Amino acid sequence: MASQGHTGITRIIKATQYSWQGFKACYEYEEAFRQEVLLAIVTIPLGLFLGNNGIERALLIGSIILILIVELLNTGIEAVTDRVSTEHHELSGRAKDIGSAAVLASLVNAAVIWGFVLFN
Repeated sequence: MASQGHTGITRIIKATQYSWQGFKACYEYEEAFRQEVLLAIVTIPLGLFLGNNGIERALLIGSIILILIVELLNTGIEAVTDRVSTEHHELSGRAKDIGSAAVLASLVNAAVIWGFVLFN
């Protein structure tokens, strides 16, 4: 959580600490994020090896990193939704479903990119 008054390098250090806390929390509490991290550990080196040039490598690796980014955002949406209320509510369910759809879209995006690059 950001605190008031931090500027310059102190603000950057604090922001980085908060970001790492977010990564650790997502990894600890979200099975899907752990699975996607494993996917990244396998596919990022493969992307470096299989890409024929910088653009292909960037597309292969970037599509995997995008999955992690979207999962982090989805987890944030789920956490806020659950914080507001654990009771079933149509809008809460919709928010979670939309976040889940964004993760699925990022996975499809990665599959399409990897397919085009590898089977070109």
